Amino acid sequence: MSKELPKQARVVIIGGGVVGCSTAYHLTKLGWKDVVLLERKQLTCGTTWHAAGLVGQLRATMNLTRLAQYTAGLYETLEEETGQATGFMQRGSIAVATHKERMEELLRGASMAKTFGLEVETMGPDEIKSMWPLVNTDGVVGGVFLPKDGQCNPTDTTQALAKGARMGGATILENVKVTEILTRDGRAVGVSTDQGDIEAEYVVNCGGMWGRELGHSVGVNTPLHACEHFYIVTEPIAELTNKLPVMRIPDECAYYKEDAGKLLLGAFEPGAKPWGMDGIPEDFCFDELPEDFDHFAPVLEAAMKRLPILESSGIRTFFNGPESFTPDDAYLLGEAPELKNFFMACGFNSIGIQSAGGAGKVLSEWIVEGHPPMDLWDVDVRRMMPFQGNKTYLRERVTETLGLLYDMHWPYRQYETARGARQSILHDRLASRGACFGTVAGWERPNWFAPKGVEPKYEYSYKRQNWFEYAKAEHMAVRENVGIFDMSSFSKFLVQGRDAETVLQRICANDVAVPVGRAVYTQWLNERGGIEADLTVTRLAEDRYQIVTAGASGVRDFDWLNRHIPDDAHAFATDISSGLVVLPVMGPNARALLQKITDADLSHEGFPFATAREIEIGYAKLLALRITYVGELGWELYIPTEFAPDVFDRIMAAGEEFGLKPCGMHVLDSCRIEKAFRHFGHDITDEDTPVEAGLMFACAMDKSIPFIGRDAIARQKDEGVPKKRMLQFLLQDPEPLLYHNEPILRDGEIVGRVTSGNYGHALGGAVGMGYVDCPDGVTKDYVESGKFEIEVAGERFAANASLRPMYDPKAERVKQ
Repeated sequence: MSKELPKQARVVIIGGGVVGCSTAYHLTKLGWKDVVLLERKQLTCGTTWHAAGLVGQLRATMNLTRLAQYTAGLYETLEEETGQATGFMQRGSIAVATHKERMEELLRGASMAKTFGLEVETMGPDEIKSMWPLVNTDGVVGGVFLPKDGQCNPTDTTQALAKGARMGGATILENVKVTEILTRDGRAVGVSTDQGDIEAEYVVNCGGMWGRELGHSVGVNTPLHACEHFYIVTEPIAELTNKLPVMRIPDECAYYKEDAGKLLLGAFEPGAKPWGMDGIPEDFCFDELPEDFDHFAPVLEAAMKRLPILESSGIRTFFNGPESFTPDDAYLLGEAPELKNFFMACGFNSIGIQSAGGAGKVLSEWIVEGHPPMDLWDVDVRRMMPFQGNKTYLRERVTETLGLLYDMHWPYRQYETARGARQSILHDRLASRGACFGTVAGWERPNWFAPKGVEPKYEYSYKRQNWFEYAKAEHMAVRENVGIFDMSSFSKFLVQGRDAETVLQRICANDVAVPVGRAVYTQWLNERGGIEADLTVTRLAEDRYQIVTAGASGVRDFDWLNRHIPDDAHAFATDISSGLVVLPVMGPNARALLQKITDADLSHEGFPFATAREIEIGYAKLLALRITYVGELGWELYIPTEFAPDVFDRIMAAGEEFGLKPCGMHVLDSCRIEKAFRHFGHDITDEDTPVEAGLMFACAMDKSIPFIGRDAIARQKDEGVPKKRMLQFLLQDPEPLLYHNEPILRDGEIVGRVTSGNYGHALGGAVGMGYVDCPDGVTKDYVESGKFEIEVAGERFAANASLRPMYDPKAERVKQ
């Protein structure tokens, strides 16, 4: 390896693990030769070297599965390309279920795999036994087999990627420690090392468990924390064959891998042990952590019952090493919102080997092209909130996230650790009314309300959960009477200045050059016409606008906004999220209720849809915005935080005669999906356009200031009927439930997948949103002439399909 430290480079990559080497490899594949990778000690010496080397392909979402599939394909050919052995073998993998709910989870995953083109087979206990003869199948319900899954030698694979990168022109230097990330004018411009400085256009944080401190040193939020990860390797076992697939038994927290005649048994157990709270030792290099047999013993005891041969097998290695974990078990990828040209790929939650190929590829394309090549929101670092880099929060959360990799992935499952970080000022009032809280972006939000005498606690299932009937009552209250929500978790921005209108006209697809007091529903698009944000913009004054978007996308949207305000524009964005409580009062009786406590004219003529007015309730002056995300008459009330408790109490008191019902987030979602309102991150992403999503009504194609992405949208419109289009589906059988990623079939052929699903209590069945594809265009006739079905856990159910909302298609209820 080259020993001379260059003075400059186009890209400097910090960290010589598998992800750093993959990023260097893929940058050279894109023609960038001036790439320097710096490793503080030796390649793989942090966590890569002790990885189990599993190369699974089925992930939680389509694009992450696509990346894992790419990784497997890359590793299959890497040795031939570079001459460096990787140890890659495609023996497949089996996931085993020991109870019916786990089997349904596996079957739902198998159905999902079909939409990704991934080969998968369902198996019974006898078939599992025939493939893994040593396993005791007592209690086994079944499983799934993915024949294309593989395994590799992590160190050899990393060396092959490094060799490929060097063959492409990259410089890889070991024993060079980065001591400082150099910045200027809000962007990364190089690094200082213990051997000198390197100027660079881009800096990439592939620092693994050192990644948080690297980011923190330049004010970049990088929420990850190391945990102790355990496995054992047995003495040679004669009965093992070298054809065995990897076997995962998540109900027992265990995975099994044949390794050169020995057996590797690893664990993802609940109650994990955080590590590195006081920092990582300076000389850390291929280090192991102290044994903790007591911690691993429950996994080993269950394993000896599952594989009785372990009782007579010696243990050659008891291994304990650190791995970095994030608050949500998804890695951190992309450009930091706090610092331009500073990218990251770290926090891989023990799936770095199977993720590295795809992650390195898309990150390189992101750097070279200036935008992500596909929807990467699941791993985009902008999903993280600033507080999530807090050490105490991370230390508590990762005790849970390690084990969640193998725990049940229940619908609506809520985290149990590091709770209570962000609370509405109304939290205690809502709790006293039976709220069962969930968490999004750290916000504690009521998901549903338990009646008196019922504990507000989830009982999880893939079928109807214990809150189903309570949510139905809330849902029908909104549809037939009136309900109230606490949506304080909305992200809220002010854009002020004499150029505010001009700036927002360029950013917003819809026309925001509207009179003061008008609200506009709009998307923000990228140059390719993809949807970057979905939000409302309200004009408060000639030089002031309020923007309201989802709490989960607040960092992303604020970053997009600021990056698109020209340096010479007199326009300034401020995040005011904490300053306002938001109380949507929704339903046919919303007007009658609110009119009792305010003298403002709330008639349709006096307060039309999509208008905003300052009104008085009690002692407060607040902004009332007539808009809805549930498809009913209603107002969102934006209240200064300190006045909100009094306003809430007055609404609840006035609502007694109407039977006002507090409602949770599950009902907000079930109502919006009945009305076919899109949800960013599920139904619309930066890969989807307004043409495909049915949102062209929110694109002002002829306004005087062309919006970002207008030309791309115009070209797509000129092409005629789109080949991909969003539809709404209603299952004809009222029993099955839809969540997401279920295959959509037309006349027996898979044509798409469900992007989001919930139960439509007013429509009488499960409702799903989803795109369908047709090379000749998704026309009205295509929709009406086909027989649609949706596959749920391997079973197909007939579905009605529609281009228009099935509930109130003309929006008459909203505008009464």
